[in-house]
Amino acid sequence: MSLHEFRFKLTLKATVAPSEDPEKVAGALGKVVGLGPEAASVSQKWARLVTTDAKSLEHVRDQLRDRHIRSAARRQLILNKTRASSSLLLNRQAAAVGVVAVCGGPLESPLGPIYLTLSSEKLDGAIDWLTAYEGGEGTSRVSPS
Repeated sequence: MSLHEFRFKLTLKATVAPSEDPEKVAGALGKVVGLGPEAASVSQKWARLVTTDAKSLEHVRDQLRDRHIRSAARRQLILNKTRASSSLLLNRQAAAVGVVAVCGGPLESPLGPIYLTLSSEKLDGAIDWLTAYEGGEGTSRVSPS
């Protein structure tokens, strides 16, 4: 499956601690998907970014490939899968410097994780594409639910 064979929505959310600058949290969200901080909505308590831009999903895919964490991301996406969406927890401090690092749980990121949610009507294909090792296909198909 290619990126153009499915529609998707990426949603990133993070809480903002009282000691944090909301704009820096917004910047971390933007760096995950290759956008600037202006792409995120911010308040004193949270930051949120929603995108359907193909380049943003490609940016996440490239990060997973370059950091050699496709298998970990795939495992979490499969474990967290619902009918039309799945999620990953990302380390906020790593994201602030432009690095995607998957967390196994919310306590692995000291300031709290970034919650990345991938939504698609063709979720299995989207997960396969995002975590593919070669030629746009994953090494094993996601089990149908």
